[in-house]
Amino acid sequence: MRILHTADWHLGKRLDDFPRLEEQREVLEEICEIAEQEAADVVLVAGDLFDTFNPPTEAVDLLYRTLKRLTAEGRRPVIAIAGNHDSPDRIEAPDPLARECGIIFAGYPHTVVPPYLLESGLRILQSDKGFVELLLPDASAPLRILFTPYANEYRLKTFLGLEESEEELRSLLQERWQQLADRYCDQMGVNILLTHLFVARRGAPLPEEPEEEKPILQVGGAQAVYTDNIPAQIQYTALGHLHRMHFVEKEPSPVCYSGSPLSYSFAEAGQQKQLLMINLEPGKAAVVREIPLTRSKPLLRKKAKGVEEALQWLSENRDALVELTIVTDSFLTAMERKALLAAHPAIVSIIPEVTDAVTLREGTSEQIDLSKGMEALFRDYFLHEKGQEPNEEIMQLFHEILAEEE
Repeated sequence: MRILHTADWHLGKRLDDFPRLEEQREVLEEICEIAEQEAADVVLVAGDLFDTFNPPTEAVDLLYRTLKRLTAEGRRPVIAIAGNHDSPDRIEAPDPLARECGIIFAGYPHTVVPPYLLESGLRILQSDKGFVELLLPDASAPLRILFTPYANEYRLKTFLGLEESEEELRSLLQERWQQLADRYCDQMGVNILLTHLFVARRGAPLPEEPEEEKPILQVGGAQAVYTDNIPAQIQYTALGHLHRMHFVEKEPSPVCYSGSPLSYSFAEAGQQKQLLMINLEPGKAAVVREIPLTRSKPLLRKKAKGVEEALQWLSENRDALVELTIVTDSFLTAMERKALLAAHPAIVSIIPEVTDAVTLREGTSEQIDLSKGMEALFRDYFLHEKGQEPNEEIMQLFHEILAEEE
């Protein structure tokens, strides 16, 4: 059985003011092509399908079109769960129609998938809260999936009976998973855990959550779950949430984050994004292979010594999204900023690093003069943040906002 694992699509996400929808469309096209080339039997999407609870219409359309294509007319099931960025109700809303296409959505930890049979031969044999067993077309062995979409403490209390403590969460999930595994997961089928949680090895340093990601390790969010909480019957654990592909554990069975298909912050600059292809047979160890994704724009950070060096580097890296730091003796002039922005179509931010102490002292003030008028304070703020005076269009918008407030 050949299983394609992906996660953290974050459809609709922007990088500051730069939309990423076209990039997302390109990389999802690549994922569909890889699923065909690799003859994947199943696709798992481990949460954070969207970037917000209320994604733009274009993002919703892109998700449904992509998942429909991945199903190969219902022959290849796609199982997609909610992450911490997703609305569980939105994820499950199209479920009756999606099931007819071979797509299974799960928004909540207690979701039950009703048994059914498609003309393609795909069959749901049995299901339980947080569990589904499928028989794929032309397959002799069933596929069993324990699934736990992201759930904050409120949802865990509501649906799984969580009390208060962090240890209670781990114990509760372990007990629930073990019950399902003991009931349904023998060595006559392929057994997988699909979840969107923060999973780590007990005693190992916790990996950092992605920059600008809604953190799970916080009050009101689910806490870390350990790999030893996963039942022994599970042959592979497909994780979502962390944007860097990595193995949490390789033995006795792989526990893997597939990572995101795009770099979504400059903290991810330089990361090679990938899919994971897992070969599984009943009662045997999983074989995991990494498949690079190639169609996203690279995110590059550059520290240049002066504007001339920056302009030269920008001309050589026009296909990237750029965070540019300029090391200079003085603040950038409006003309220098204009030249930099004209030299490259995708400069996300320009950060001046002023080295002259006198310029720094003259360019900053230790105290804000609140005796100034609103317009003067705004001009000071804009100059401090952007390194230049606001133009007339910005000032006109500012005056309109002031008028509305008044």
